[in-house]
Amino acid sequence: MAEEPITIEFTRDQALVLSDWLHQAMHQSGVLDDLLKTDRAVWSPIYAISGALEATLAEIFMPNYDECLKAARQRLLVEMYGSDDEAETGETAS
Repeated sequence: MAEEPITIEFTRDQALVLSDWLHQAMHQSGVLDDLLKTDRAVWSPIYAISGALEATLAEIFMPNYDECLKAARQRLLVEMYGSDDEAETGETAS
């Protein structure tokens, strides 16, 4: 039986933040080391996601990448937590 592909949709901000995290986890830290010791097959989907994001996001090659990434992170935090103040602390007002 042939495997059918699965489509996952991200907002552009989500994709940019995830792409940066994956790059750091894959190339600049030991974040994935323990996982890869127990399950080397995980590289296949990680590379597929990372490659798809890199092929889609022009922002990663822009000179103002850091600014774009910071703005995307802030918008996602505000979306998740509400106000800018709550996004900074990760706490919601009661």
